[in-house]
Amino acid sequence: HVFQPRPERWLSKLGGRVKTWKRRWFILTDNCLYYFEYTTDKEPRGIIPLENLCVKATEDSRKLNCFDLYSPNSSNGHTIKACKTVTDGRVVEGNHRFYRISATSREERDEWIKSIR
Repeated sequence: HVFQPRPERWLSKLGGRVKTWKRRWFILTDNCLYYFEYTTDKEPRGIIPLENLCVKATEDSRKLNCFDLYSPNSSNGHTIKACKTVTDGRVVEGNHRFYRISATSREERDEWIKSIR
């Protein structure tokens, strides 16, 4: 078993309600994807459990090197079971049918997809 360094990278994430791209520090560990506003943050801004999610490379007109995290059941309008911290510190359930994430390069995108699978 080759030891894989834990992926930690700046990636851009498309918002669920407000469709804007935000740069977040992502860490993949224990089959969860955590994202932080800053590398120094102790508490993640959001947690995406990867257990029942699929991942695929995707094209986006505004960003290059994107991949989507989605639930195979999302056609029934299921939102992904994830949580995030809102500005006043409350933890709420995320509102994503899918997560669209953009890496800095094609290679990096492919690395993330491989790590998540």
